[in-house]
Amino acid sequence: MKIISSKEVFKNKLFTITDEVATDPDGFEIHRNTVRHPGSAVMLAFDDRKRILLVKQFRLPAGQELWELPAGRLDPGESSLEAARRELREETGYTAASWKKLVTFWPSPGYVGEKMDIYLAKELTAGKQELMDDERIQIQWFDWLEVGAMIRRGDILDGKTIIGYYTLRDQMSS
Repeated sequence: MKIISSKEVFKNKLFTITDEVATDPDGFEIHRNTVRHPGSAVMLAFDDRKRILLVKQFRLPAGQELWELPAGRLDPGESSLEAARRELREETGYTAASWKKLVTFWPSPGYVGEKMDIYLAKELTAGKQELMDDERIQIQWFDWLEVGAMIRRGDILDGKTIIGYYTLRDQMSS
């Protein structure tokens, strides 16, 4: 497939919407409005007591508060690891001495051009949250087995958190 036309139809500080047309050599054509996003870094903070740090915040599109792994978008020129380090500090106050990429995925590739990288953050040091004006974030540690139970009960509905948890669980069991 080759993009033959792309026109920006909306832009704000978080994302851009483009009207795009792509075609293949046989003439098959796809026409989509696409949400273009710079990408996100997700942090799975895991301490030596086998606990996972989750954040709880109101998510307007979901219409409810959600427990989730902390995450944030990449700033211009920033690598996903740099964003992970910054976002962990800003949202939770924690810093980590050890970082390992767990997984990369596209959360909704049918219409959103956002790629997410999940990092395992270990050797943690507590600090003070540096929240943005529009953020109210509660942080809480959960035993990693309790996070699995919360997912199975439907108490955790956030996709990046579910992917991060099961990726960590698989790596711990192998």
